[in-house]
Amino acid sequence: MTRRLATCACGQLRAEVQGEPLRVSVCHCLDCQRRTGSVFGAQARFPAAAVDLQGQWREWSRVGDAGSRADFFFCPQCGSTVGWRFAGQADQIALAVGAFADPQFPAPTVSVYEERMHGWVGLPVAMEHID
Repeated sequence: MTRRLATCACGQLRAEVQGEPLRVSVCHCLDCQRRTGSVFGAQARFPAAAVDLQGQWREWSRVGDAGSRADFFFCPQCGSTVGWRFAGQADQIALAVGAFADPQFPAPTVSVYEERMHGWVGLPVAMEHID
């Protein structure tokens, strides 16, 4: 079974996962752009039972455009967001793909909030595209 390790920038907060992600996606919403400091956020969802979160973290919650709440967990030392949970989906945890620092990580298959995508971003045609 595949084991992967996601960490914050300083390495204090770690998420060890077993198995393949349920879904890998990118989100172009303005909140993800602000949260990541990039033009989109990339996430991998895993079954909650497959994720072992270690270290200390702080939580921050926000309500998205669709009205659902997400609870983000980030390192109190370096500030890196490692993952989050969506309200009503306690059986899954989303982890920031960049926290794995693994160029071989599976590619995203879904792109959401594309109406807010920067015009110069190019994504594979074969993935699912959701405005």
